[in-house]
Amino acid sequence: MWSRRANRQYSVNYMDQRDTALHYGDSTDSQVTSHLFGERDSLGSTDMPATENLTDNYFVARSVYSENSFLEENERKEKVPKTLRDRLAKRCSCTTKRALGITKSLLPVLDWLPKYKLKQWLPGDIISGLSTGLIATLQGLAFALLAEVPVGFGLYSAFFPILPYFFLGTSKHLAVGPFPITSLMIGSLILSLAPDEKFLISSNMTEFSNETLVDIAARDAERVVIASSVTVLAGIIQLALGVAQVGFIVRYLSVPLVGGFTTAAAFHVFVSQLKIVLSVPTQSYIGVLSVIYTLIDIFRNIRQTNIADFIAGLLTFVVCVVVKEINVRFKDKIKVPIPIEVIVTIIATGISYGANLKEKYNAGIINNIPTGFLPPTAPDVSLFSQMGASAFSIAIVGYAVAVSVAKVFGTKHDYAIDGNQEFIALGISNIFAGCFASFLAGTALSRTAVQESTGGKTQVAGLLTAVIVMIAILIVGKLLEPLQKAVLAAIVIANLKGMFWQFFDVPVLWRQNRVDCLIWIVTWIASILLGLDLGLLAGVCFELLTVVLRAQFPVSTALGNVPNTDIYKNMKRYKNLIEPNGVKIFRFSSPLFFGSVDYFKERLNSVVGFNPVRVFNKRTKALKKIQSLIKKGQLRATREGVVIDGSVANEGFEDDEEAEEEPQPDVPTKEVEIHVDWNSELPIKVLVPKVTIHSLIFDFGAVSFIDIVGVRIFKMVVKQFSRIGVNVYVAAYEDHVVKKLEKCGFFDETLKKDMFYLTVHDAVVHIHTRAMYKDIQDPIFEKISLMQETKEPLEDVEDDVEELEDQNQGHAGFGY
Repeated sequence: MWSRRANRQYSVNYMDQRDTALHYGDSTDSQVTSHLFGERDSLGSTDMPATENLTDNYFVARSVYSENSFLEENERKEKVPKTLRDRLAKRCSCTTKRALGITKSLLPVLDWLPKYKLKQWLPGDIISGLSTGLIATLQGLAFALLAEVPVGFGLYSAFFPILPYFFLGTSKHLAVGPFPITSLMIGSLILSLAPDEKFLISSNMTEFSNETLVDIAARDAERVVIASSVTVLAGIIQLALGVAQVGFIVRYLSVPLVGGFTTAAAFHVFVSQLKIVLSVPTQSYIGVLSVIYTLIDIFRNIRQTNIADFIAGLLTFVVCVVVKEINVRFKDKIKVPIPIEVIVTIIATGISYGANLKEKYNAGIINNIPTGFLPPTAPDVSLFSQMGASAFSIAIVGYAVAVSVAKVFGTKHDYAIDGNQEFIALGISNIFAGCFASFLAGTALSRTAVQESTGGKTQVAGLLTAVIVMIAILIVGKLLEPLQKAVLAAIVIANLKGMFWQFFDVPVLWRQNRVDCLIWIVTWIASILLGLDLGLLAGVCFELLTVVLRAQFPVSTALGNVPNTDIYKNMKRYKNLIEPNGVKIFRFSSPLFFGSVDYFKERLNSVVGFNPVRVFNKRTKALKKIQSLIKKGQLRATREGVVIDGSVANEGFEDDEEAEEEPQPDVPTKEVEIHVDWNSELPIKVLVPKVTIHSLIFDFGAVSFIDIVGVRIFKMVVKQFSRIGVNVYVAAYEDHVVKKLEKCGFFDETLKKDMFYLTVHDAVVHIHTRAMYKDIQDPIFEKISLMQETKEPLEDVEDDVEELEDQNQGHAGFGY
């Protein structure tokens, strides 16, 4: 390998517009660069940049660094591994400062409450708490319809989760409470475990008629138990994930995936509430295509629409949408958003009570809201086995949405959100709430936006929100019993506007990144057709599949030099790039692992223009024929090459596929060294692919890791190119990649660290320096020796290559 002492000093002098020149420390600059890049790209020396241009230019002068030469001048830091005892001692050590830090991390309220600015923050928190409390009360009632539990239990879900989160949460603006998507997911689970058909009873109207009715009291009681049990189980899952410090799991829910999922969930919510607005009878469907079957039932029974409910729902929807739009457009002038849901609810309750819509028009009203709190009850543990998968997906969705919203406002107000602590806070909140007949809590963006926009500074606003909901539970709840369910359903639909507006993200995603757009569309379609649980799973699987495919089939290109610089870019993307003579630079933009090695070999052969195994086999076959023809006297071997003997008919032009010659008697020959120019026309009819390069550089700048299969395949590839005379170099690698190569036995007597260079340009400079200043043999020539009794066939590499590939395929199934 090239000696470190032979390194040529060079410098790169960057002028305006990246105009550079290479200086090699002697007067042969033009000869060196013309040999490397061709005569038409000869570079002249350049003076140092002018002082006034130093802000746009820089000058570098250093040696060419291989891995070994760099380590000679720069000693690597030795990492001393810590023993298990040392790690345990550090973890278990306890000081006053450490204990205080742990306490504050588990109870964030101890960090911000002592710093509370009473005069500055309290007025805003009071206004925010009152406004958010009114909205939380109505959303609790409305989202209970989605959860398929009695409406009054939505108030418990809007109250109890706030109390633990006040002490444990890291977000100062998150409005904890019911979330429509998780409420709908709980409702789907309830319909599967406690459908109406399970509570049918017979009622003998007369001796000639018999009517089947639903035991509503028993059904509602069972559904409340299921809702509270799945809430506790989801809270346990969230708490366990928080303790295990796996808050990173939410990162697998990308923005396009969440967008497609929430938009599909909004469609599910819309369909479920549409049947309430129209007050048409439908069956309870769950699972695959349930939303489609529900729509079919709605249109089939559209003639049974209750006009009073439909008009109330339609008016509520229109008024809410219009006023919300006014709130958005004039938010700079309207300090406190108009609480249109509260106003509409009060008016609708008065009209329903005054006009007696229940009796006159058979309107569907709330009818019963319990007053006061229920005693805590333990969840039904026997149901956990039936709801485990659903509870996990509900827990993840609730957490993901809550943390995403919290991070939005945390970034806006410059404070950090601890993902693991949020898992713990939401988990404990849901366990606590589930014991009081509540369903799962997360957050709703609209509710959190109101809490922040009305001046909320801390979770004191959340505490005041809980006070307003408590007043509704103890006093106001009974007054809302005449309220039509269609009004609550219309309020829910009006709040879906933001989710449906995400459809406009699809064209933008298509222009920006089509893979992300496909993730959005696939997740949306899967969630609508398969249901929210299976749809989310399908979306995550498809998302991970795209990651695997992009890693397995990455961008791989040939690089060329930007004239007069040390910069190398994609040859297909930029004009006027130059490939160094006889050098091919290959960049593979992916980890080299068992899933990508086949594509790596395929793209490499495509870039260099030949298959090294085929080249070697063809050369071997050609040498066998040349050897045979020389021994038969049809060719003559001289030191100048192989010459056709004109006195004998040349039988060297034989079919490439002809069978091997029968063994001939020994022909005594004189040992002679000959050269075969594989790029010239051979005197035999064997097509040998031409190899136009003498060096191959792998740019490993984007190879983040390499596994055992990758090491073995890469070693095989290097040896395949080396035996046909192509020198292989590796550049721009990461240190841990070299370390992995060492551990996996890559280096041996022929493969040494001298083939590794810090940058692509270091490797290129070394190649041309070696060609200019060392007397080396041209690598496209190969020597053979003709000895007496050398009629034994040359070794065929097919078996060797197949054996190596079989070994590698044998390891491809292991999870490295």
